Amino acid sequence: MSRPLLFIRSLLLALLMVVATIVWAIGCFSFVLLPYRQRYWMITRWNVFVTLAARHVCGIRWQIKGYDNLPDGPAILLSKHQSAWETIFYCWLMPRPLIFVFKKSLLYIPFFGWGLAMLRMIAIDRSKGSKAMAQVIQTGKRRLDDGQWVIMFPEGTRTRVGSQGKYKAGGAILAIGTQTPVIPIAINSGDCWPRNSFLKTPGMITVSIGPPISPEGLSAAELNRRVENWIESEMRVIAPHAYAPSDKHRES
Repeated sequence: MSRPLLFIRSLLLALLMVVATIVWAIGCFSFVLLPYRQRYWMITRWNVFVTLAARHVCGIRWQIKGYDNLPDGPAILLSKHQSAWETIFYCWLMPRPLIFVFKKSLLYIPFFGWGLAMLRMIAIDRSKGSKAMAQVIQTGKRRLDDGQWVIMFPEGTRTRVGSQGKYKAGGAILAIGTQTPVIPIAINSGDCWPRNSFLKTPGMITVSIGPPISPEGLSAAELNRRVENWIESEMRVIAPHAYAPSDKHRES
């Protein structure tokens, strides 16, 4: 597909997202009195709209592997993070409401931040270090007890296709502190929705959900290492084009 056509389609998607965000944000004022699960469902119809718009306007399709690995109980999702696409799509895909851990400044974004504020997410001030982690554990436990799932991105930020960031142990610490199984997720969304790029490319995104990893008997470092090993090994299965043939992830 030519670059001008990609630009036009990407621009159309961006405009649709802006309009949808304003409409849903205004609607949030009427959703505020709804019970939490109904409010979550209504607000996340924005996620459904944007995902479908990306499919029909930009040709971004998806397939799911390992959906049956999702448990019927508390879980902490630890996912590869390559683009904004998964932060939108996961709210539609997952069978339980998701609690994202994100930087507090996102709440100050007009319209978008209003919706976030109504979804019981965990907003943290990263500059507070250990105090921020204590907040994640304390609030995360309450959310898990209420039946929601906590989702975190161990690398902390979006990574380029074929690259790997340092896996931080925050999610593993939460899992150890609450004795909650971890679900690792590999995703190659950066192929279609690259980080720091306006252009969206048609293609198939694979979301691969791994088997639950129990924190029982493990340290946070050991649990984090198991999550990293599964995700990075699976990335080489779902996105082999992004890695050299000799580039095999080895357990450390």
